[in-house]
Amino acid sequence: MNSKQIGDKGETIAVNYLIDKGFNIVERNWRFKHLEIDIIAYINKTLHFIEVKTRTNELFGKPEESIDEIKMNRLKKAAEAYLQIHSEWLLIQFDVVAITLHKNETLEIFFIEDVFF
Repeated sequence: MNSKQIGDKGETIAVNYLIDKGFNIVERNWRFKHLEIDIIAYINKTLHFIEVKTRTNELFGKPEESIDEIKMNRLKKAAEAYLQIHSEWLLIQFDVVAITLHKNETLEIFFIEDVFF
């Protein structure tokens, strides 16, 4: 699989995981100019902006370790743009779903809630 296919597979796994946890998916790959939010979902009146990171091995560290301050700042800017359009949301949260695949099968899903980098 190439990196786009790995990313798409990871996002599909993340969406299914979130649905199983009771989330309602609002958007997937929402874009504003050069910014993107992988998943926007809500649960219990809180809107979640979710970054998904998928890796097929840990040679360069765990997937969540590759999300840096620059990436989180872009996510926050994208969320601001989304909230200007959808101002009805009063409670928001930023989360990460880190997925490790092995031989195209899910090896680990790590859900990190309420992150700020």
